[in-house]
Amino acid sequence: MAVALPNLPVERVRRRERAAGSGAPDDRPLVIVERQGAALRIVALDAAAEAAGARPGLPLTEARAIRPDLRAVPADAAADHAMLTAVADWCDRYTPLVALDPPHGLLLDVAGCAHFFGGEAAMAQDVAQALARQGLTARVSVAGGAGVARALAWFTPGGVATPEEERARLAALPVAALGPAEAVRTGLARAGLTTLGQLAARGRGELAARFGFGLVAALDQAFGRVDPPISPRRPAPARMIERRFPEPVLTQDAVVAACRALAGALAGRLEAAGEGVTRVEAAFFRADGKVSRISVATGRPTRDPDMLLRLLRERLDALADPIDPGFGFDLVRLSALAVEPLAPEAVSLDPGAAEEGAVAELVDRLAARHGRRRVLRFLAGDVHRPEGEARARPAQAMSTGGGRSAARAASWPAPSVAEPPRRPLRLFADPEPIEVLAEVPDGPPIRFLWRRVAHAVARAEGPERIALEWWRRDPGALTRDYFRVEDAEGARFWLYRDGLYVCEAEHPRWFLHGLFG
Repeated sequence: MAVALPNLPVERVRRRERAAGSGAPDDRPLVIVERQGAALRIVALDAAAEAAGARPGLPLTEARAIRPDLRAVPADAAADHAMLTAVADWCDRYTPLVALDPPHGLLLDVAGCAHFFGGEAAMAQDVAQALARQGLTARVSVAGGAGVARALAWFTPGGVATPEEERARLAALPVAALGPAEAVRTGLARAGLTTLGQLAARGRGELAARFGFGLVAALDQAFGRVDPPISPRRPAPARMIERRFPEPVLTQDAVVAACRALAGALAGRLEAAGEGVTRVEAAFFRADGKVSRISVATGRPTRDPDMLLRLLRERLDALADPIDPGFGFDLVRLSALAVEPLAPEAVSLDPGAAEEGAVAELVDRLAARHGRRRVLRFLAGDVHRPEGEARARPAQAMSTGGGRSAARAASWPAPSVAEPPRRPLRLFADPEPIEVLAEVPDGPPIRFLWRRVAHAVARAEGPERIALEWWRRDPGALTRDYFRVEDAEGARFWLYRDGLYVCEAEHPRWFLHGLFG
């Protein structure tokens, strides 16, 4: 299905002015202008301006000579693209495979979807009428290929055609339906080739030799000989279930009840397929065309509908800008964006297993409320340097349910209660330089100055020598000798000498890396 929105720039401006609601509407003829060379030229216009004699490509000065009260608005390609994207979001209600066809068109893969709307003709009519209620003029065409549908939508009234009718309609279309360059279009006109039927009657080699292979490729797409795949804006969900309302619903209780029913139905489909979901998206389609989406993720595959509903409610409650029902939601959809195999497993009687499940559920709820990247867990890094030994990663990506993540989590050394900690629990973001006095150059410090405060060392333990891994090449990375020291007042510090004396540095520098307790 191809959806052509020929008046999108003009209708976007009209919609913006109606939404602003400032005073009486401006009914003067409207044109959209863009600077081309040294002149402002018309790129889009409404019916009143067209009736007055304006046309695309006409300089604005000439158009105002015809109609002095003409109203001109500068073109805004970014706003037009945003409007087209919003229409594409709304079209997701018909199929999840929606692609943009810039500058003012859409392509929908409706294979297997039309019967839900009473057939292809009824579906095309529903799309056109629904967009008309939103103030958008749309020509909708359904054909066997994307190129055929696009050409029919832009250069015919649209509709659905049989394969035989498609070829007859295409043959009567002008060569502009292929979108050729101006030089190619002029050359075709001089050769007397004005319709696609006339082009199709010529040999491919002849056309390619005279007008380039691009024209032949466009002709093949228009006639459906080559049908490039549609690249949808969003990946198709693995599982999807939706509920349509005969009348738009306005209350959050009705929306939550719909999500509860959809979660139960989705869980049934996942169970039948032996799968569990790890990412779910809920989409709320408003009657006026706006679409709101929220998504939640889980650390482990699940198909528990109660858990999915809790996560969705957490996400809804945490929104800084709550979802506005506007004129009401007429469609709610629940999509499984990512699934994994989930085989039935025996219920463990080990209390530790239940505790792990409760922790994983807590992580999921916190991530749904605060964001996946704000709920972190430290992963043991296979490096020698202390600052790289622990890496913060999203906790959901490190579920303790088993596998590689569990193995990494188990690689942390078990703490000993009989001995004091070898390293501080928290390190400075950057080691802080200190001034040190030592009895011998490569010995422990006896006195150091940190943040303008002098500390006399009462006890010292070390060194603990830490060097860069042998396979890493970094000329600036020196060997470190770490010391655990305690000053006369009982405060304990973790500091190091950066570089071996004489071997790596003539005068090694000292740094404080963390505090104990």
